[in-house]
Amino acid sequence: MRIRQLALVIIIFFADSSFSSDNNQRLSKTLSDNIIIKSENLGYNLQYRVYMPEGINRSKFLPTIYITDGEAYIKYGKLPELLDKEIKANRIEPVIAVFVDARNPDKISENRRDSQFICNQNYAKFYAYELLPAIEASYPASPNRDARVIMGLSYGAYNAACFGLFLPDYFAGLAMQSPAKSYLVRRLTDIYKKGPKLPLKIFLSHGLKNDSTPDNRAFKNALTKKGYDLTYKQTHQGHNWSNWRPLLDDVLLTFFEANN
Repeated sequence: MRIRQLALVIIIFFADSSFSSDNNQRLSKTLSDNIIIKSENLGYNLQYRVYMPEGINRSKFLPTIYITDGEAYIKYGKLPELLDKEIKANRIEPVIAVFVDARNPDKISENRRDSQFICNQNYAKFYAYELLPAIEASYPASPNRDARVIMGLSYGAYNAACFGLFLPDYFAGLAMQSPAKSYLVRRLTDIYKKGPKLPLKIFLSHGLKNDSTPDNRAFKNALTKKGYDLTYKQTHQGHNWSNWRPLLDDVLLTFFEANN
């Protein structure tokens, strides 16, 4: 009996290892290694990875989603795997994803998100004048603003809202998961409420546990009253990946749903 159990464990282990290996090999075809870019606007180097759907005719322009905290969306959100799955199932149109790392590529322990994401105009200029041109020179990414989405979570979601204000000529889509913190969300609500309605399509989500819930609801109400094209989701989770990861397919469908 013990021998049978041991054999079963060995079979399961190698089957799981084989699946993991196959998955890594598939992702190696669609997800680039880290690419270093020197930013004149920020005065330092950044790194990013690019997801490019497999088997795509590179003569055809594709929409692009730019993702702050990209390394976390790869590791914890498993977003490249989800893109593979949704594109293969024809639920979303093929899309390029740019995973921008907030960490210093020369010192990975140094995370710059707190300085980059709080409505930093130089960070916005980095996207507009450096990152977007680099991506569109190397990949079949559409230069049309209507084909670009900026996405983030927590402070990264706040950053997406800031890009909506700073760069409406560059990004038509904002995907915001759990904008933080409460005083920052209140600031956003006031700005969007008092400012002109911008040509933006918005995804906004948050949890019901310790996730700036009252202020994010007020933000949602302000956007709705203003007439924005808004997709809004609540979960029973908190400020964590149990909240964010299950909603990633909703984000993709909001902006890239296939016309089957």
